[in-house]
Amino acid sequence: MQEKMCFVSNKEPFEYTLSIISGKWKLKIIYLLACITPVRYNMLKKDIDGITHKMLSTQLKELEQEDIILRNEYPQVPPKVEYSLTPKGESLIPIVMAMCSWGKEHNRQ
Repeated sequence: MQEKMCFVSNKEPFEYTLSIISGKWKLKIIYLLACITPVRYNMLKKDIDGITHKMLSTQLKELEQEDIILRNEYPQVPPKVEYSLTPKGESLIPIVMAMCSWGKEHNRQ
């Protein structure tokens, strides 16, 4: 019999992880930053179909507050802002890649 890996009495780590990556857009942002880094704001906006300016800005701020992404602003005209993953953000890459593998295995095309 396979041993269960979850423990209902200690669900805080799972809930914490979900609070960081939950929502429609955060994993897409993390995925793009894992593939190409650094990325400018306009490229993120272009590569994430359907996301609004306000939603992208909000999601980026939340990920920055959680120390998942790093925002580098360059003092120039026009302003230049680049985003990249922090070491904490990079530690999510195996999770994202596991999701990609699962999708590849179970996608019915």
